[in-house]
Amino acid sequence: MKTLIRKKLWLITTLLVLLATAACSNQNNAAETVNSTQANPSEKVPEKIVLGYQVSPNGELVAKALGLLEKKYPDIKIEWVKFEAGRDVNNAIASGSIDFGLVGTPPAAIGIASKLPYKIYYLHDVIGESEALVVKKDSGITSLQDLKGKTIATTFSSTSHFSLLGALKSEGVDPAKENITILDMQPPDIFAAWQRGDIDGAYIWQPMQSKLIADNGEVIIHSGELAEKGVITAELGIVHPDFAEQYPDIVKGYISVLDEAVTYYHHNPEKSAELLSKELGLSPEESLKTMKQIVWLDASKQKEYFDGALAETLKNTADFLVDQKSITNAPDQATFKKALLSDFYE
Repeated sequence: MKTLIRKKLWLITTLLVLLATAACSNQNNAAETVNSTQANPSEKVPEKIVLGYQVSPNGELVAKALGLLEKKYPDIKIEWVKFEAGRDVNNAIASGSIDFGLVGTPPAAIGIASKLPYKIYYLHDVIGESEALVVKKDSGITSLQDLKGKTIATTFSSTSHFSLLGALKSEGVDPAKENITILDMQPPDIFAAWQRGDIDGAYIWQPMQSKLIADNGEVIIHSGELAEKGVITAELGIVHPDFAEQYPDIVKGYISVLDEAVTYYHHNPEKSAELLSKELGLSPEESLKTMKQIVWLDASKQKEYFDGALAETLKNTADFLVDQKSITNAPDQATFKKALLSDFYE
């Protein structure tokens, strides 16, 4: 009997040893798997993403307000850097201080013509009433022809500057011959100059446009009307080519974030306006009005523009800028086409 008991104990002990060994082996294998995943991740991710944004009532600002990028990549540090104009974004991406940026069509055309290091990955919107020529009601200006001898402010090399010059050209008004003074100012400076009485009007975007209208201003012409005449402006997403090459999945991920933001706006316009009102410096009602003044484009519309009119629009913009002596020469349309990340929309 004792012999039988000893044999049973030996079998139990042996079994426990085998189970313990197997458990240790499984733990070691699991640890090796985790370490292997950390050393060779299936998707390369950066430690930080720096986005240069502008306070424009579009999908990117909605994405920022909702924290969508932060939710998608919780382990990546997300840094938002505010800029007043596209030319400042151009300078930032040229210096390598940002990964993503937002610019209008004129700064984009200038950037590509100047061989700045970026690619266009997204078309945020086509500009409509959100940019306009606003004049003081007591200025005596009721049309573009009345700008003779007047002082108008805008931000040079911007969509508003492009639209102002395009509007004058469409009406056959030569600023030099008509003694029209066009001043280069950032939006905050425009408002200060307006209140001091230094300018008679300004061609500018939202939310500054609404602030001028609220302070005894009225719209003479807006970019939606100019688009019907062929003077088309839009806001574009740009990315540093090194970042796009190293982290293509992150760029595609951000495109999905922007698409989510646009969808959110279409389903929740009032809530979106509430989210943006603080940064826009407008009431929710005023914010919603400005948001309706642009044509919001989601991811489903990107391929249509990237394969079609976008490169041509940039080329036409560059040609216009050459005529205005803003740049010395414009590359061919193929160069602008090459600057588009069209393969992201196959």
